[in-house]
Amino acid sequence: MPELPEVETVKETLKKIVLNKKIRKVEVLYPKIIEYPSVSDFINILKDKKIKDINRRGKWLMFNLGDYTLLSHLRMEGKFFLKNHDDEINKHEHVIFKFDDNELRYRDTRKFGRMYLYKSDEVNDHKPLNELGLEPWDNNLTSTYLIEKYKTKKLPIKTVLLDQSIIVGIGNIYADEILFLSKINPLTKCSDLSKRDCEKIIKNTREVLENAIKLGGTTIRSYESSEGVHGLFQNELYVHSKENEKCPNCNTKIKKIRVGGRGTYYCSKCQKMKKKIEKNDK
Repeated sequence: MPELPEVETVKETLKKIVLNKKIRKVEVLYPKIIEYPSVSDFINILKDKKIKDINRRGKWLMFNLGDYTLLSHLRMEGKFFLKNHDDEINKHEHVIFKFDDNELRYRDTRKFGRMYLYKSDEVNDHKPLNELGLEPWDNNLTSTYLIEKYKTKKLPIKTVLLDQSIIVGIGNIYADEILFLSKINPLTKCSDLSKRDCEKIIKNTREVLENAIKLGGTTIRSYESSEGVHGLFQNELYVHSKENEKCPNCNTKIKKIRVGGRGTYYCSKCQKMKKKIEKNDK
């Protein structure tokens, strides 16, 4: 699933190719992609709307159309392709935004992606945006904020890092990298984390995601080769997908376990479970 760096990369690439284009017509070939409003309203409202800007909130793309905002989540396999009008429609292309000179097609082999269309002045008041937590670079993301969110949670930190209602944009790959750099075992209960632990999580979240954005994310391909976006961050990974390879810090073999149903990679030596927490460190 695309995580924050991949969505950021898609956003920036889309801005280069569709900004200021006017949507002349919309075709919805798989109605379940449209979560809100009705498909007919979705089609009618978008007619003649101009794409004024594209932003990101968490893992959601936000197409600013003036008085309306289109939200799009790529989920597992969603991708956008810029095509000519006469190009054959792929069987996995489910939503087509037609411009004067070409068209933007949403392709999704698993059909898990979703779109919402809201009035711009109301978009933050409804699902999904009103359920999201803080962006990684929000000044309100502090150790005090995390301690408050974590103090009653008995779930492993790996699971909770994926909770988009606390910090947005962190997915499975980056959670493993953040915890490795923070030297925190992925099975550590959230309620056992210290203030110092939370400070390390915030620092490394920002650094990992910033680096991933610079490198275009991890193994993403959002367009055909002529407009390709190929993530390079997979070359920078320390532990994720490195089962039985040597830890870059201590040469211990990286282990793979499952936490909350997700494949999780860590170094058992660098990321030891805590025995106790100092009273003054909470």
